[in-house]
Amino acid sequence: MNMPDRKEIQVRELLEGPHPVVPAGLAASAAERGDRLLRRRRAAGRFGWTVLFAAVAVFAVWALLTHPWTVPPSGVSPPLEGW
Repeated sequence: MNMPDRKEIQVRELLEGPHPVVPAGLAASAAERGDRLLRRRRAAGRFGWTVLFAAVAVFAVWALLTHPWTVPPSGVSPPLEGW
């Protein structure tokens, strides 16, 4: 049978020994912090989606007004007329 190594023995002693005292309001403060972080994350997500939709709307309006897909007229030479 194999002998347990030194680290395993130390871990077993720590788990079997007396447990540290936990502060009284630890669970309540952890839950409050979690709620605060969740609210911030949701607010950041809403802000990001709002900015994205606003950018798409601005781009759509710009594209409808300027028609960037059309080829601009060439100003290099005059058109040939009357030949």
